[in-house]
Order: sequence, then C-alpha cells, then structure tokens
Amino acid sequence: MAVDGSRIAGKVVIITGAASGIGLACARRFAAHGAKVVLADINEAEIDRLAKDFQDQGFSAIAVHCDVAQRFDVRNLVAQAIDSFARIDVLINNAAIIDSAPFLELAEEEFDRVIDTNLKGYFLTGQAVAKQMVAQLQAEKAADPDTPLQPGTIINISSVNAVFALPEHVAYSVSKGGVAQLTRAMALALAEHRIRVNAIGPGSIRSPMLEQVAEDDAIRATMLSQTPLGRFGEPDEIASIAVFLASEAASYITGQTIYADGGRLPLNDTIKTR
Repeated sequence: MAVDGSRIAGKVVIITGAASGIGLACARRFAAHGAKVVLADINEAEIDRLAKDFQDQGFSAIAVHCDVAQRFDVRNLVAQAIDSFARIDVLINNAAIIDSAPFLELAEEEFDRVIDTNLKGYFLTGQAVAKQMVAQLQAEKAADPDTPLQPGTIINISSVNAVFALPEHVAYSVSKGGVAQLTRAMALALAEHRIRVNAIGPGSIRSPMLEQVAEDDAIRATMLSQTPLGRFGEPDEIASIAVFLASEAASYITGQTIYADGGRLPLNDTIKTR
C-alpha cells in the first residue's frame, strides 16, 4: 500500500470526530503528508488545542466545532473549510458514538441519538461536501476544458459491526450496517462526477470507544481470543488506509469497504461484552 505523499500534499481534508482516536490519527497522518486539515468535533476546546499544536508544528490546520447531526453545523463546517482553504478534496466521515444497553432496555431517545450521529451525520456531511466537490469540478471544467479534473474522495469510517451485530450495542450495529449501504449508494450516485466513495471497517482499535466496550480484562481477553492476529489495532493503521484510499493509488476503487480487523471477519465470530 505504498502511497506517494507528494500526491496528498496540498489536498484539503475534512475529518469529523477529529479530537481523538482514529480521527486524530487520520489528521496527523494527512498533515504529515502535507495536506491541509480541517479538524471537526463537538469537543471544541480539544480541537482548538490540537489545531494550535498542528500549526506550531508547521502544518496547515483549522478547528471547527461541529455536531454532524445538525445540518446548520455541517453547513458551517463546509463554509469554514472553503473560507480557509478555498476547496475540499477529501472528507473522512468518522464522528461516531456508541450505545450500551440490552435490546429490551434500549431507549428510543438513545437509539435516535446514535443513528443521528453515526448515520444521518454521515449523510448530511457527505451530501454537503459532495455538492461542494461537484461545484469545484464544474468550475474547473468551465475555466479550462482541457485541464485534468481533480475529483474528490469521501471515506466513511464503518466497522466490522456492519457485518455482525452486538446485542448490547444494537443502535451502533444498525448505524454501521447503514453506513455500508450508504457508502455503496453514494459511490454509485457520485461516480458520474468521478468522486470516489469508500469505507474502512475497523475491528478492535485502541481508542476511547474501545475503552467503552472493553470495560475489563475479561472482555479484552475475549476480544483478543477472537482476533486471529492476537492484538488490538492502532488508530494509525486505520489512518494509513485512509491515506491510501484518498490517493491516486486507489483511483479505481469505489463503493468498497476495506476491513482492517486482525482477521475477525474470516473467523466469523461475535464478542460477548456482558
């Protein structure tokens, strides 16, 4: 999965859920390749701090407070990205939350909260960014019909739970199943504009969300016993796939989900968390 970093340099990348975990790893990886990063998260104080840290290191970065479930927040996110960097080349839909209740006890409000962020949020952000990408392509073509177009790329962070479900995390499992289908539908809808849409399906990655699920040593041991590679993944391992999918090395890949799960899906087993 060799990627020419020079082809990433200068690209404008929006990353939602950028304050920690996979989102932060993606921001760091893209910035290291010379991309201009837009850090979006509901944790305003943390992304402000991170953007300042990125800038101190010589990277181009801004922070935007954004609840992806709110369309006005999403509209503001796109507007601030354009105001700062004039275009958008890559979107990484990553912001996500998880429920934790048995199915018979899961409240409607909690189900809605998870779906609003994890699925509706991906739709709202993906649609808003795709409209901007299409406008950019049309402007480029109008300015010079012979100039090679620079289509955008959208990457949705999914999960192995798009394939198998967890009974104590029903809303999360449903949302990730929806992300898989949303990715396919978006890829087909945007193919005529040469905008590629793919997903990454992580397994157990060392992140704040893993800490919510793997509450004790027994659960973590069970997870590892059902992961053939015998270890948890690192956020940067997911970020490296995102860079690949955003690069021209993946120019003929769209509508796909790359599962990075340490071999769990081939094992085809679920994890009991309670």
